[in-house]
Amino acid sequence: MRGVMSNGNFRTPFNPHYSAHMESDYVEGTAYQWSYFFPHDIEGFTQLIGGKDSLESYLDRLFLASSHVEGETASSDITGLIGQYAHGNEPSHHIAYMYNWTKNPAKGQDKLDYILREFYKTTADGIIGNEDCGQMSAWYLMSALGFYQVCPGEPVYSIGRPIIDKASIKMKNGILNIEVINNSPENKYVEKAYLNNNPLENLSFNHKEIKNGGNLKIIMTNKKEN
Repeated sequence: MRGVMSNGNFRTPFNPHYSAHMESDYVEGTAYQWSYFFPHDIEGFTQLIGGKDSLESYLDRLFLASSHVEGETASSDITGLIGQYAHGNEPSHHIAYMYNWTKNPAKGQDKLDYILREFYKTTADGIIGNEDCGQMSAWYLMSALGFYQVCPGEPVYSIGRPIIDKASIKMKNGILNIEVINNSPENKYVEKAYLNNNPLENLSFNHKEIKNGGNLKIIMTNKKEN
């Protein structure tokens, strides 16, 4: 994502690693992080750039880029870096789940496992970024349970990498029971997922399917399923 000036020309020079807090084209981030902020239409973006393989390469580029951030007044919100993915700030929180829109969801499960285990600690400074009304903790709680709402306002959850074995959540008219089979640090990949005994083919489900309770079962493996 590149800034355009009032005369219609792209701003030059362009450096996707550059940040100037509240003074550049990107607030609390770099061009890298904001270029992935399209949670409302991941399918449309995937088609735009050429399909699932292209989206996978696009995501890989973010996580494999240099973590170097340039600029004397770079935003202090750019923390928790894996490449140019910045978990310490909310605009990046959906990105690992975007691998569910590729042919290789296991890559996202790899990233989620690392973030859950390395970026949250039981110490005074145990959160790697600004809590901002609870979003850093909310991300952890939902991701630990095994699913996340990628697009705010759209009642759809994407399956990730659960780290709990069992949980029960009180819903409006019932209980949602979550059971994770074969879960371990080594078994960090989703082999199969079922909601009320029905397989989740695209690793997602709608809120209306759980609002009255139900049973979510996620089976883990140490093998990357492609």
